[in-house]
Amino acid sequence: MKEPSPSLPPASGVNPMWGGHYSAGPAEALARINVCLDAERPLIAEDIEASLAHAAMLAVQGIITPEDGEALRGGLLAIRQEVRDGQFVLTPDLEDVHMNIESRLASLIGEAGGRLHTARSRNDQVATDFRLWVRRAMDRAVAGLQAFQRALVDQAERYAATVMPGFTHLQPAQPITFGHHLLAYAEMAERDISRFRDARARMNECPLGAAALAGTSFPIDRERTAKDLGFAGPSHNSLDAVSDRDFALDYLAAASIAGVHLSRLAEEVILWSTPAFGFVKLPQTFTTGSSIMPQKRNPDAAELVRATSASPIGALMQLLTVMKGQPLAYNKDLHTTKLPVFRAADDLEIMAAAMTGLVAAMEPDLKAMRAAATRGYVTATDLADWLVQTLNLPFRRAHHVTGRIVVLAETKGCRLDELPLADMQAIEPRLTADVFTVLDVERAVLRRTSFGGTAPERVRAEVARWRERFAQAEESLPPLRA
Repeated sequence: MKEPSPSLPPASGVNPMWGGHYSAGPAEALARINVCLDAERPLIAEDIEASLAHAAMLAVQGIITPEDGEALRGGLLAIRQEVRDGQFVLTPDLEDVHMNIESRLASLIGEAGGRLHTARSRNDQVATDFRLWVRRAMDRAVAGLQAFQRALVDQAERYAATVMPGFTHLQPAQPITFGHHLLAYAEMAERDISRFRDARARMNECPLGAAALAGTSFPIDRERTAKDLGFAGPSHNSLDAVSDRDFALDYLAAASIAGVHLSRLAEEVILWSTPAFGFVKLPQTFTTGSSIMPQKRNPDAAELVRATSASPIGALMQLLTVMKGQPLAYNKDLHTTKLPVFRAADDLEIMAAAMTGLVAAMEPDLKAMRAAATRGYVTATDLADWLVQTLNLPFRRAHHVTGRIVVLAETKGCRLDELPLADMQAIEPRLTADVFTVLDVERAVLRRTSFGGTAPERVRAEVARWRERFAQAEESLPPLRA
């Protein structure tokens, strides 16, 4: 590891970046609360990237000499390599990542290093860095959710015809297929992906060049820096550019909803893995044992996803609260907005990875699922529909007749398909033996062929649609930026 940069504040503790206006250093309490290295450490790569674009623009515009432009480029690339090699040392005395980089740059290339900050402020600098980081976090979130979708679709194809009970109010409702159930989460993930993509397009404006709040008198080319950094264009209002954190709120809102969806599946997996359900067996790689009970296989991965989903929700509430009372333009409150986003992004990515692995590795118990589907009179709706379709009963009348037949089955302690025909005819004389064709759970599932339904043929058609979408998404991927 290299020693810290020699360009440190003088003994008085005055930050050299503050110019001649200050003759005394900050109070200890202010120094401690003002240092934001932990909050900004993840922005090092983005800060160097934005600084390279800014330096190149300054040289092209003749604001600095070509020689100084080359010196800045060489110094910034050298710092980037130090970062990659783990040799770049941050010192709290320099307050933040930006000043640490600028100080190190001065130690490497001398006076030219002081020209980098021409025509920009830390306000537009950090706003740009943060946008670059969040934009990449959105891309990572999309990639993680797409991997999750693929795991769901793979399992849905494998178990397209596997019968299980569908629930409402956590009570057996109607028979469905396991594949259909899993594809419901693929739909949720698709909406999550669309939210990240919408937010990415909306935030893709470059603040660089807004300076402190009012723009600059230097003849900068904001279109150039925006293009070099992959933005659609520069932001239109300098006040908004430095004070806006909507992009972070958008990220957290999308991450919160995605986390809720992952948590819902985690909760179902937890229930399914209990002896009371017995629907799935979880692999040892995603469970833990007990220090005292040797028989235990605890669904810790799913439980931790369920708990971790609170992270982006909490971060969203925190950021909304920070932003709600801020006047224009920049306020130091904004330096507290980054760390919650970094943590939430890490948590979302690990949640998606955990659920992807868990879905891919869990093993459903087909017999247990089918047995559960025969309990709770889940074909009652099929019986009511049969009465409407075959006997032309109004649905409300069919519902009433079916309810009485269910009560009779409950009294006898048997399934609907185990009731003697004569017993059912005592309630509705026009019933025939054909009614038993709709009381079997497999047949009931096969009949649900409406668009979006649970029938195996529909599930397989949806799997094919998803596979086509995945293939199209891969073909349309843009080239990776260096």
